[in-house]
Amino acid sequence: MTRQEKILAFLKKHVPKDQAGFTTMEIANTLDILRSNVSKELNQLVRQKLVIKSPGRPVHYALAKPQFAATLQQSAGNKQAVKKMASVSTNNKNNDPFARMVGNHASLRNQVEQAKAALLYPPHGLNTLITGPTGSGKTYFANTMYLFARDQRLIANKEFITFNCADYAHNPQLLMSHLFGYVKGAFTGANEDKPGLIEAADGGMLFLDEVHRLPPEGQEMIFYFMDHGIYSRLGETSKSHHADVRLVCATTEDPSSALLQTFVRRIPILIQLPAFGQRTAKEKIQLLEQLLTLEAKRIHKNIRLNEDVVQALLGSVTYGNVGQLKSNVQLVCAQGFLNSIQNENEITLTFEKLPPNLKDGLSNLAADRQELGKLTRLLAPMMVIKPDAKRNVPKADTYELPYNLYEIIGDKATLLKNEGLDQKAINNFIMTDINLHLKSFYHRGQFDKQENRLNEIVDQDIIDLTKKIQTFLRDQKYPVRENFIYAMSLHISSFIKRIQAGKPLREMSADLISLAHDHPSELKIADQVKVLIEGHYRFPIPESEVYYIAILLASLRSAPKGGKVGIVVAAHGESTATSMAQVVSQLLSVENIAAFDMPLEMNPKIALNGIADKIKLVNRGNGVILLVDMGSLSTFSSKLTEMTGVQVKTIDMVTTAMVLEAARKTALIDSDLKTVYRELREFDGYSRTPNDRRNEHTESHSPTIKGSQKSRAIVAVCSTGQGTAKKIKGLLDKILLDNLIEDITVLPISVVNMKEHLTQIQQDYQIVATTGIVKPEIAAPFISLESLLQGGGEAFINLIDQLNGKDLETLQVVEGSAEESEKLAKQYLSQYFTFINPIKIVKILESYCDFIDHRQQLEMDNSFRISLIMHLAGAIERCLTNSQMKVDPKQLAEVVKKPFFKIIEQANDILQETLNLKLETAETYYIYELFDTEIQKR
Repeated sequence: MTRQEKILAFLKKHVPKDQAGFTTMEIANTLDILRSNVSKELNQLVRQKLVIKSPGRPVHYALAKPQFAATLQQSAGNKQAVKKMASVSTNNKNNDPFARMVGNHASLRNQVEQAKAALLYPPHGLNTLITGPTGSGKTYFANTMYLFARDQRLIANKEFITFNCADYAHNPQLLMSHLFGYVKGAFTGANEDKPGLIEAADGGMLFLDEVHRLPPEGQEMIFYFMDHGIYSRLGETSKSHHADVRLVCATTEDPSSALLQTFVRRIPILIQLPAFGQRTAKEKIQLLEQLLTLEAKRIHKNIRLNEDVVQALLGSVTYGNVGQLKSNVQLVCAQGFLNSIQNENEITLTFEKLPPNLKDGLSNLAADRQELGKLTRLLAPMMVIKPDAKRNVPKADTYELPYNLYEIIGDKATLLKNEGLDQKAINNFIMTDINLHLKSFYHRGQFDKQENRLNEIVDQDIIDLTKKIQTFLRDQKYPVRENFIYAMSLHISSFIKRIQAGKPLREMSADLISLAHDHPSELKIADQVKVLIEGHYRFPIPESEVYYIAILLASLRSAPKGGKVGIVVAAHGESTATSMAQVVSQLLSVENIAAFDMPLEMNPKIALNGIADKIKLVNRGNGVILLVDMGSLSTFSSKLTEMTGVQVKTIDMVTTAMVLEAARKTALIDSDLKTVYRELREFDGYSRTPNDRRNEHTESHSPTIKGSQKSRAIVAVCSTGQGTAKKIKGLLDKILLDNLIEDITVLPISVVNMKEHLTQIQQDYQIVATTGIVKPEIAAPFISLESLLQGGGEAFINLIDQLNGKDLETLQVVEGSAEESEKLAKQYLSQYFTFINPIKIVKILESYCDFIDHRQQLEMDNSFRISLIMHLAGAIERCLTNSQMKVDPKQLAEVVKKPFFKIIEQANDILQETLNLKLETAETYYIYELFDTEIQKR
């Protein structure tokens, strides 16, 4: 279409009968044609008598038809609409929403003028299409157009109606029903008439984001509505509904190829937004200041950052434009908030603490010396952003997180601190989740860019290998679902990490092998995938892995035969669980997951009932895995099974990576609750998890004791070698993992025949430390159970490293008060025992201790008292679960007649009177042995 044809078509279609026409500038802005070219074409059209112009200034043009000619003759005395259009930028300048937009007089000047012209075009404005790369601000720009139209009284004071066409791109019927509404019976589930978004936007504005995802029939229905202003609901045979809607669309694609030309021709205004790199240096800094001010207002603190951090943030924008900058700003502010959580007034962002990918921003910027020079001239050495700064901060848009990030951080940090984690572990734990939340949120719905999210979880090397596998499968004509890259990358990452950590290979059950053989084509392809992995990593892949890959491939191709294992995420905080579940749902497109958020003040009974409802919701007949953030919540398992009739297994200390792994495991065909639970208990993250990152070119952090070829071990002593000792083992295993120490084994033993146990262990191990209820008489550092639970584990591990073959000494323990001991006991019982109420039980067990203390005049210290309380708690739980200890009758016969044994039996009466349970004689024997060892030690 020539310029003349465009101008004629524009004047024919859009000039209303009661207006004078348009100026050259108005036509130029509307059609995005240079003013000089429009003037030239208009003059030719006037000479051809196809267009007429008005007398006076400014000159107005209209089609040379009788109805328009008559209007032009009266235009000298009636120019109100034209004056409104020409003067709108100066009439209400202080209230102009566009005036608050960064770049409105520079890189966005033409775009702002186009938007105003489209909105002010009489009588109802012109439909507009906004184009630009991902994250360039299309939604924000459209929202500003809405605010401008509202302030100028061009539309009714209605809300800004938005619809993202990508949300329903794979279900055209549902998409069209949302837009136009439907009538009862239009499709299955349409039980009543329902209006659509077009009706909701009548008299206002409708924003269609990612409009290229509209199916062709949807585009046809939309442009029919543009032409006639009428539409029909789904299921109706006649178009009987009318609406006056200003339509604004947005797309990241080329309209000429991604949209029907009949649709594009009906949208005369095309506004192209620039990428972040096309903004001026001043605008980039202003955008950063705005985003930082938003965060400062949220946390009510100053944000201090130096020039290097500013440059790193600006240079980190490599693919996502302003959206990526906003994501990165929130990430570093979250990290700064976490590190400065005790500082009431300010958080400081330093270059040294930036994530590696953001540090790279500084070198990215340095590569463009011209841009770096422009920024440097505008930057001060230090930038301080205050929450009360009077900047033109934009209002919330669709790039706002659906939850308060800083509340999550504060709540989570408090809970983890109470759980006994140190600050380093807390930071790693929380930042892993935050990173995943932000990355997934800012890239939702864009699978072609999901690699930007995935490389926050696994190594890029694994992603590259997975892409090769994907290409191979496509060459083999094997169907690949869109979440293949995620599912296979996570699987390979988990497998490779297991191999590198020296963990034993998973055992292949007969059922699993049989299941794999039920899919011979997948088994054949899996064998070829194995060759690709071996060639990449240059070490042999076990045959068992072929079966797992075959099952994974079969799972990605078809739905599970039976019901999936359900997943419920339950965590303290206003939206902690929800945010984790949202992330995983977006990444893996799963539907078997539900979340339950527990504000800190929530009553446990309410929480229990709420979680039970969620379990019923996701139950598909194959059980539910419950992922919780605190050990105390794991006590809900049996009660939930009883309440719901659904088998429930619980994993604590949940992270987003853990939820991802649960979703991946439950997506496998015929996965069962027992298998998922077992493998999740062994899961400790993917290769990019901060806690597990290690330098491949350095030696292990845990040195081998000189002169010893034996494996190293820590011995945990308890009265039975079970119960508490195994729980101590779990605690120490985690501490060792957090400190990247993998060559020390924790061995639980019984205080009964302790010397014989130690002698046997020393034949195979170098005992480098001991812990538990008593100190063995061997040359190794010792930490009491009380001190270990109070956070002494880190010091314990450091002591092991410092000694490194020197004379080994006992770690000195400073005992706390009785009140502190009671608090510690409650905390421990809430984490590690299922069937007992720690608040009630501790008082009873304290009475038990006092009873014996008075009769034996033992003067128990706090350390031994805690050990006794915990052993008694284990005995009570064994009694409740009908799994009490056994003892050799000969050993029992030696002690039952001793006076102190009788005292313990009398103390057991306290438990029978208060708890209505009776300990077996064997359990009494181990309590006696516990006291006997303590007495001998003294």
